[in-house]
Formats: sequence, structure tokens, C-alpha cells
Amino acid sequence: MRKIFRFFKWLYPGMRIKRWIFLCAVGIFCVGIGSAKVVSKYDHLNMFIGALLLLLGIVLLTLGIKYMVKSFISILLPERKRELVDILYQKRQLQKGPRITAIGGGTGLSVLLQGLKEYTSNITAIVTVADDGGSSGRIREEFDLLPPGDIRNCLVALADAEPLMRELFQFRFEENSELRGHNFGNLFITALSKITGDFEKAIKESSKVLAIRGQVVPSTLHKIKLIAEHTDGTKTIGESKIPNRGVPIRKLYLNPSECNPTEEALEAIYEAEAIILGPGSLYTSVLPNLLVKGVTEAILRAKAIKIYVCNVMTQSGETDNYTASDHVRTITEHTHPRIIDYCVVNTAPVPFFLQEKYKEENAYPVINDSSKIREWGYKVIEDDVISTTNFVRHSPEKLARCIIDLLISLRRGT
Repeated sequence: MRKIFRFFKWLYPGMRIKRWIFLCAVGIFCVGIGSAKVVSKYDHLNMFIGALLLLLGIVLLTLGIKYMVKSFISILLPERKRELVDILYQKRQLQKGPRITAIGGGTGLSVLLQGLKEYTSNITAIVTVADDGGSSGRIREEFDLLPPGDIRNCLVALADAEPLMRELFQFRFEENSELRGHNFGNLFITALSKITGDFEKAIKESSKVLAIRGQVVPSTLHKIKLIAEHTDGTKTIGESKIPNRGVPIRKLYLNPSECNPTEEALEAIYEAEAIILGPGSLYTSVLPNLLVKGVTEAILRAKAIKIYVCNVMTQSGETDNYTASDHVRTITEHTHPRIIDYCVVNTAPVPFFLQEKYKEENAYPVINDSSKIREWGYKVIEDDVISTTNFVRHSPEKLARCIIDLLISLRRGT
């Protein structure tokens, strides 16, 4: 009886479903009558009328099902204004996209992900957890959790949720507030970590809230700290302090050095068609992931194409006066010479007004010395991959297109 009662709920006023059920019923009736007349042996007129009824029934049935499904979609997913066929087509196409694993952190990685998600949903972002400054650093110290900041940026970059939800996760509380400097997204992930008792599970639940295309995983679950050894023999401990030292970096370490990678990170590396390093801060975003025990070895064993996206601008305190080849050399010296197959280097000029603006931060365009990179045995992709509207950054669209074009050409063997 309860099941029968539930069935009749579909007929309640205001459900906006009865009309489409009725249309489907009429369509089925017409299909039945039309089929009977078509197969009958009476005369050609009956067969003609039957064919018309059959055609009418199919049209009515198709329309009824279409609008019934749209009625469900409008309730369950009210933000989806596009045609259902467009949504399904996009989802199916993205599921067929290449398996890409992107490794890094900071703004650079989120920019890359923002572009790649338009071509594939088979994306895994492996993110550094070495951040100890700002909101993430405070959460790390106060709640004894891994820093959520870089992970939050990647979640938002891959999000398929409404813009308002993305803005909410990136909202930063004002300085005159008790929560000054904190991002809502950081606090959300922190709260979920406490509720679930698991940082990884908190990330997965946040991924569901934002309906991300792909997945975001930490490179390790150990509470690591970065240690930079400088050319003068001194050492700086802490990711946020390293750029402020003002002395060139000779070597980067992790403490503890025996930290293990997450299973999801290793799995993503082994299953990838392409592994992308960067863009992002060389010493504080990209290298920390590669120094986690077993990550470099996994990348070397993986069958994927290894691509390094070189930074566009130097970074004060980290890569002062670095050329493109200096970036490549630093990565290979800390890991292994075969960790890179291709290097993406920008060729577009940086406008003069932006160069003047960046001079105030002691940052300059990275010099393209790709000939030296080629001499070392690496392939170089030179292209315009930047955006220069208000800041000098990689363009999500240009960079993603460059990488996808490379993968397509490799698949075709050209």
C-alpha cells in the first residue's frame, strides 16, 4: 500500500510532471494503434493512417520523455541552464579525455588546472603540503592539520559548481575580523577534517561540494617542513621564510626526509598519460612534491610523457636571474635527469608597463635559452602561453591548448 501511495504522489498538483506522463501515455497509445494498422492487411489507406499515427506516437513519446527528464533536472540541478544533450555530450567527451597528472602548488598549478578541465575530467592534481604561511600556516599550527590553502586553490580551479560557490571558497575575511586573513575554503576543509577525522576524506567531501572535474590529492600526509641550504652555507627552515632570506639557494630538503607519498598520488602517476610539473614557485611549490620519498622514482618508472612548464617571471628570493635552463637544471639536480621529456617555454614578450611593475618586486621575465635545454637532450615547446592583462601569468586557455596539442600529436605519431 505504501508503494502505491508513493506512486500516486507523482499525480499531486504542482509536480509539473503529470502533463508529460499524459503526453507519454498518448504517445504509447498512438504507437500501439499505428503499429496495429501498419501490420494489418486491410487496405493502403489504413496502412497510411497507421504510419501517421505511429510517427505521431514516436514524436509525442520522445517529447514527453525529454521534458519529463528536463523537469527532473531543473529540480535536482537548477543551476544547469544548458540543454540536457549539451550537458551529456560534454560529460561524455571529458570522460574520454587524456589522463593527466599535474604536480605542483600555488597559483601556477591552479591556472593550469583551470585550462585542462575544459579538455578532460581525468585530471589528478598532486599538491604540496609544505605551506606554513598565511591562513594555511595558522591552521597548521592551531589545529595540527596539513595546510589546506594550495589544495583549496586546486579544488576551486577544477570546480564545476556555480561561480558563487567558487567565490565563497575563495572568500577572505577582512583584517578587522577575528577571522582576519582566513579563507572560507580553508576553514571549511579544516572543519570537515575535524568532523571526519581524516584530512583526505575532507578533501574528497569538499570535491563533491564543488563538483570538481578530476581529483586533488596531497603529495604526502606527513607534516613536512622545507629546509633551504643557501650558497653561503646557512639554512632557512619554513616555506614562507625561504624567499625572504635573499641569498641564492643551493639545495632544498624536507624534514622529515623519510616522508611517504599518498597511495592516490602514486596511482595517479602510474596511470597517467602525461605528467606535468609546474608552473609555480620552483623551490616552494614544485620541488617539495618531487622530494617526497618515492615520487621521483614513480615518475621515472611511469610510461607517461613528462612535461615541465617553465615559469614566465623570476621570483625574488628563489629564482633571481634564473633563465629557462636554470629552472630545468635545478629540477634535474634535485631529482633525476630523465624526469623531464618536454619543456614548455614562453615566447611572447612581456609588455613594458608590466615589466616596470614587476621590477618593484625584483622580478623579471625568464630568459628563453632553449638552445641549451635542447643540448641537454630535452625537447622544447616554444609558444605564446601567457596572459598579460593586469599580471604576467600563464593563460589557462593557451597553456592547456599547447599541452593538449602535444598529446594529440604524440597519439598520432607526428
